[in-house]
Amino acid sequence: MTRLTRTYHGASGATGPLLFLKDTRRVALGEWVEIAQADQPLRRGQVIDAGEDTTVIQVLDETLGLAPARAAIRLTGNVPTAVVGRELLGRSFNGVGQPLDELPPPIGEALLPVAGAPLNPARRLRPTDRIETGVSAIDGLNTLVRGQKLPVFSGPGLPGLELAGRIVEWSRAPGARPFAVIFVGMGLTAREAEHFLDRFQRAGAMERSILYLNQARDPSIERLLAPRFALTQAEYLAFETGLDVLVVMADLTSYCETLREVATARQEIPGRRGFPGSMYTDLATLLERAGIVEGRAGSVTQIPILTMPDDDITHPIPDLTGYITEGQLVLSRELHRRGVEPPIDVLPSLSRLMNAGIGPGRTVPEHREWANQLYASYTQGREARLMAAIVGEAGLSEPDRRALALADRFEKEFIGQQERRDLGQTIAIGWALLESLPRDDLLRLSEPTWDARPSRLTQESR
Repeated sequence: MTRLTRTYHGASGATGPLLFLKDTRRVALGEWVEIAQADQPLRRGQVIDAGEDTTVIQVLDETLGLAPARAAIRLTGNVPTAVVGRELLGRSFNGVGQPLDELPPPIGEALLPVAGAPLNPARRLRPTDRIETGVSAIDGLNTLVRGQKLPVFSGPGLPGLELAGRIVEWSRAPGARPFAVIFVGMGLTAREAEHFLDRFQRAGAMERSILYLNQARDPSIERLLAPRFALTQAEYLAFETGLDVLVVMADLTSYCETLREVATARQEIPGRRGFPGSMYTDLATLLERAGIVEGRAGSVTQIPILTMPDDDITHPIPDLTGYITEGQLVLSRELHRRGVEPPIDVLPSLSRLMNAGIGPGRTVPEHREWANQLYASYTQGREARLMAAIVGEAGLSEPDRRALALADRFEKEFIGQQERRDLGQTIAIGWALLESLPRDDLLRLSEPTWDARPSRLTQESR
């Protein structure tokens, strides 16, 4: 229900991007606010705390020159809403849905609140079928399943954004299902934002994509809204129009740092490493908006990308994200240093829902055994590499030398790639690597799987 507008003259105080109002009535959490001051541009704000004594408003624009005592603060009675619809495909917007492509604002098919809510567990179906990303380390060994949340754990200087770009360009839905990608950037530099726009346009990916780009020069508070605008659009496309929607969010660390900035300004008691204690709940309101809903044709799948400070996987951001999501893809600094791109370390990576999207009728019957054997052989090779650093390669046993050679080839030929691969190409490369080992070394492959390999390899290579 729309509330009446109310105007208050003068705030009781301000801290950073926050304004504090006293003696307010009938205030709604999330309500839009307009802040006017003589000789100053009109500013936007949002109610983030509707207390009995004090209402807290976060200002979404630059606060330089704002005098709280002389400002006229108008509570509009409306909550943030997003224009949604198929019309937005091919468009780019800022973090609050304003066009960046010099085209008129979209009319859309509906106007929806951006707050949203996690999917009702009673109506959420188990994720099934895979989404092909075109990246062998994901499709073959950490398969992304429709309706899943699979984060990428990157590090400072690692190509997390580059991997995000590849996924946006290369992703496909199973079969001929209608598919869309929504990319939301948080805290991007102007150069990065321009790069993504040019890249997706040149690759022909824009026609099935929507971009929400919050830049570092934009008010940092917009980073808290950008993913919500994107997810509101994703939910409409998925559950009202029947599309399978992949939402790629980068960088979740910028989002969490903004949460800490706001919490500090509000003088909240800090939790681990200064982050607010409510960060887990806040992240859940984003990440739990993925899934498949009973009775609806579409789905929302998420790939959030985050930068681990100091490569620390126990840091609160990756730690809490890992609790909410179904696995993780970990980027390796060592692989990146050796020129393997994308540097996905498959050993600590995991897709907990992989088995729901592979096997007979979905990929190839031997997919699970094939992946298990690649994992086992590569693990042996990595262990042999550590041993060779101590005793030298000449001191290794013959099986360890074979495993070490396979590990080197696996990183260069399977993980490393510059072009998109379909699943058939990924499976064929994996089999070619396994065939370089004697049958006695392949203990994870059953005899029926090994015997069926030549015909399967021939079929997938055609």
